[in-house]
Amino acid sequence: MFCHPPAGCTGEVAWASIQTKASYFHAQFHRIARRRGREKAAVAVAHSLLVAIYHILATGRPYVELGVDYFNQLEAGRAERHHVRRLEQLGYTVTLTPLAA
Repeated sequence: MFCHPPAGCTGEVAWASIQTKASYFHAQFHRIARRRGREKAAVAVAHSLLVAIYHILATGRPYVELGVDYFNQLEAGRAERHHVRRLEQLGYTVTLTPLAA
């Protein structure tokens, strides 16, 4: 299929990467789509792909998949503080105890 550079091919690659279930780009798409809609999320994924491709070509290093759980790990402390603060605002005393592995 012929696509008109630069936006056409990038958009097709973005939609294809979004369909890969266990990928960083899939997680990024769904995270952004909740707030801004599917089209803007696809453009954001296309932008991230272009940045990744640029850095791969510029440095010569291979792409390292961050994984679908990347955003959850990145913001674990922030989410914890947010929920503790919210429960305290509702009048609860919160004590956090980590689960035994």
